[in-house]
Formats: sequence, structure tokens, C-alpha cells
Amino acid sequence: MAVCIAVIAKENYPLYIRSLPTQNELKFHYTVHTSLDVVEEKISAVGKSLGDQRELYLGLLYPTEDYKVYGYVTNSKVKFVIVVDSSNTSLRDNEIRSMFRKLHNSFTDVMCNPFHNPGDTIQSKAFDGIVSGMMVQAA
Repeated sequence: MAVCIAVIAKENYPLYIRSLPTQNELKFHYTVHTSLDVVEEKISAVGKSLGDQRELYLGLLYPTEDYKVYGYVTNSKVKFVIVVDSSNTSLRDNEIRSMFRKLHNSFTDVMCNPFHNPGDTIQSKAFDGIVSGMMVQAA
């Protein structure tokens, strides 16, 4: 399913980035970084409109030739970015939403750990296992 999953802090520094083909890791770092501009645009657009303020899923941020980039923002302004291979046409919007929901629940578990300092990079094996499960589904 996913080829890259990233968790970005409120201040726009990465808390966690994992990509499946490790030889393209720098490319995915760049893709995630450039998607943050689109995330900020969508957040500010939602803030101006009188729509539902609780909608966390941002949807498709932008498609590229090879990948589709999706975004999600928590109430504490932590951003999740999932990069999916464009050739995967069977992936529907509700499946992406459930991936973000699962990622958000796992992230919440990490933040509830009393030994984790908020703002530090995520080094939880349980979180890593959830992310690996999302990435293995594609194989």
C-alpha cells in the first residue's frame, strides 16, 4: 500500500519517516517536505471556512508521476503524510482514511507512554510494527 509514511511535528520537523525502497529515501524526504506547503494551505483554508473544524483528513495533497501524497492533521497540529504508489488504482479513499486512523491511534499510544518525551523522534517498536504492517500490505 504505502511506500512512505511520515509523522511531522507541529513545528514541521520529522518525528518519524519510513520508506519501503530504502534506496529512494532521500526522494521521499523531499516529497514529504514539499507536501507540507500543501498541508499548510489546506489547514488555513479550513480555518477560514465555516465548515466542520473536526475534519482531520486532508485527502489527496498532490499527485506526481509516480506517487500520490495524502495528508492528515491531528488536533495538536501533528501532520501525517502517506505516499502511495500511483500504479495502485485499487486503493480507495476510505482505505486511506482507515490507514490514517490506525496511524493516529498508534501515535496516541506512543504519546501516552510516560517514558516518551513529546517532540522527540518516535522510536517505539509497536509504532514501527503498525507502520510496517501498512507498508507490507502492498507487497
